Amino acid sequence: MEVKHMNKKLRITLIIATAVIIIAGVIGFRYYKGFFAPNVTAETEYLYIYSHWDFEDVMTSIGELRAVKDTALFRWAADKMEYPTRIKPGRYRLEPGMNNRTLINKLGGGFQEAVKLRFENVRLKENLASVLASQLEPDSIAFINLLNNDSLATAYGFDAENFFSMFLPNTYEFYWNTSAERFVERMHSEYQKFWTEERRQKAAKLNLTPQEVSVLASIVKGEALHTDEMPTIAGLYINRLRKGMLLQADPTVIFANQDFSIRRVLYRHLRTDSPYNTYLYRGLPPGPIMMPSIASIDAVLNHEQHDYIYMVAKDDFSGYHNFAVTHAEHNRNARKFQQALNERNIMR
Repeated sequence: MEVKHMNKKLRITLIIATAVIIIAGVIGFRYYKGFFAPNVTAETEYLYIYSHWDFEDVMTSIGELRAVKDTALFRWAADKMEYPTRIKPGRYRLEPGMNNRTLINKLGGGFQEAVKLRFENVRLKENLASVLASQLEPDSIAFINLLNNDSLATAYGFDAENFFSMFLPNTYEFYWNTSAERFVERMHSEYQKFWTEERRQKAAKLNLTPQEVSVLASIVKGEALHTDEMPTIAGLYINRLRKGMLLQADPTVIFANQDFSIRRVLYRHLRTDSPYNTYLYRGLPPGPIMMPSIASIDAVLNHEQHDYIYMVAKDDFSGYHNFAVTHAEHNRNARKFQQALNERNIMR
């Protein structure tokens, strides 16, 4: 009887031990699957989490993007790691095969990847706002509201017309969820770094402020198709400014007309009454006609020394110009170009 009792006890112990092992195995497997098994797919490269989102918004996006193979396991792991209470906005790179634990640590820690933000060849504030909104979280309205904010422009040492010149085209690193206000602050910092004491001294020798240099540089950029010709063009306009002549720059006329499809500036275009029309108003326009490039700014500061005061595009349509000192020489060059336009039936 005692042996039977002992055998029964042993069987019960074995059954309990087996059950414990099975339960531990199930729990262990659950933890392994939930935390350490690969779960991130190759369906999407980045997960964007917006500033106003909560956990359910994140789950919806993960589901729609098919970012993980098992959303239920991700939710379970996220709850265990208290991720719903520490949502951080940002742009997060997803690595195929990443497990839930690694992904949640990345999201909860805010370990996002910076955006390489680039803008150049921008004509208007609205264009810049659109480019920025395509690469950062704020929408174009948030950016354009700041670009058109007179008091903000004044706070940074600009006015409503020349504020656009503070934004130097280049490639910058930003976190995707950078606010529009923080973006402007960074651009002001970059502007101050760009305008070194050496550059400021060169501007002063021209009797121009940095803002005025940028305005002139925008005209140079509008005229030049080739960077190597920018210093020559800049020297021509500086000569005209010093002589008190009208700049008579066609790109300013196109800007004044707000018709950027114009290929041939006509007399009717020249009559448009605008402070940006340098055929009617002496000196520099009140603001840039497009975003000046760094090359065009440096071309003004390091302009070519010469006596040219006239130029016209070459009749070979190479993008280069014929320069002249006298009006008679300029007229000859102009007639060649006008004839070339007529031959190509370019009438507007």
